[in-house]
Amino acid sequence: MNSVTLRTWRICVKKITPFKFKQFDVHHDRCGMKVGTDAVLLGAWTGVKGVNTILEVGTGSGVISLMLAQRTSPDTKLVALEIEQDDAEQAQENIDRSPWSEKIKVHHQSFQSFNSNSIFDLIVSNPPYFINSQLPPSDKRSQARHTNSLSYAELISGALKLLSPSGRIVVVLPLEEGKLFQSLAYKNNLHIVRQLAFYSRQGKPQERWLFEFALEPKVITTESLILHAEGEEWSDDYKMLTKDFYIKL
Repeated sequence: MNSVTLRTWRICVKKITPFKFKQFDVHHDRCGMKVGTDAVLLGAWTGVKGVNTILEVGTGSGVISLMLAQRTSPDTKLVALEIEQDDAEQAQENIDRSPWSEKIKVHHQSFQSFNSNSIFDLIVSNPPYFINSQLPPSDKRSQARHTNSLSYAELISGALKLLSPSGRIVVVLPLEEGKLFQSLAYKNNLHIVRQLAFYSRQGKPQERWLFEFALEPKVITTESLILHAEGEEWSDDYKMLTKDFYIKL
């Protein structure tokens, strides 16, 4: 095997390798967005106390729904929406292989077209965040990140129709996009009740906001989290948050 062939083989192996968690595996080679820190943060940080029904908007590989299924009671029901066919099919396959195949139902459709007779205690989304930017039509990763597929206004207005009176919506977004989402949420009478400022390293600018919104105002709980304590070592706070999922913790 020459060096070019070997390098190609290594890339192919890397592309098809599933992301292994303690209780489930996630295959994501056909998905526009691979398993990353944003998804793991959202799946681990989102509050699930008293939650009986969950809607995930834009499930991708299904990793967030699987994390929430692990953290909730056997009776909790989850609906996972995904507009891309390849992603929806792979999410369904991941869920079918998991211990929670009966808890999660995948719908291959857009959030805008989703109609439900049920209301949800929790709506969670790692939404697209590129706004008014060029993207290659063949680039699935760009499509998954671009708000052409789901604007913040559409996500908020749709959530308002589907939330239970005590329901909450939880999102993860980059810093500036998070500020925009927060402003739109306030204009639609959604109130931040919990927020997390996420940093990759000490002394670096903030990279992400995680927000939890509710229909009724409450005292806001503000938290912060740093991913790397020193070098590539994860911080104790990040390890504590994700200890039920990562195999090496």
